[in-house]
Amino acid sequence: MSTSARLILILCAALISACASRPQPAPVAVKPKPVFNYSTQSFSPAAEDVLFRALGLVGTPYRWGGNTPDSGFDCSGLIGFVFRDAAGISLPRTTRELIVMRAQDVSEQNLQTGDLLFFATGGGSQVSHAGIYVGEGRFVHAPQTGGTVKLDTLSKAYWQNAYLSAKRVLPAEHLARNP
Repeated sequence: MSTSARLILILCAALISACASRPQPAPVAVKPKPVFNYSTQSFSPAAEDVLFRALGLVGTPYRWGGNTPDSGFDCSGLIGFVFRDAAGISLPRTTRELIVMRAQDVSEQNLQTGDLLFFATGGGSQVSHAGIYVGEGRFVHAPQTGGTVKLDTLSKAYWQNAYLSAKRVLPAEHLARNP
């Protein structure tokens, strides 16, 4: 699939999710803003499968403890389902388990499609939220009770201030590679 076709798909999903989204609360603490690299990527089949599976779930209702499209998702349930379904990878169930699992740490400048993003939405440094990076500075996540799975952007001040770290769980042969 061409880069322009992927970009159009991501933008369409962003428009759809924007219609159903609610504004995020103002951040509590101010941290230095990460510098994200939104370079064009070529996709491996596994990274592309993760991308399309995650984007296909946009609009699924949020449900705390949920881990299937039928029951709804919380953030870690969404991640577990996407990686199990699209890449055959079983991951820990909670954000606290995900952030400490053995996986390659990734800097903000080197994010690739399929990387896991971690946030401290309550301020401080305690992980409380996670999402799946889909490229072009965007990620898919299940944000809050009463909401739905949505496509969001890392350039929003709220997410920049809450950002903690990223991990890469796709094996090296499945990475989305920069040209």
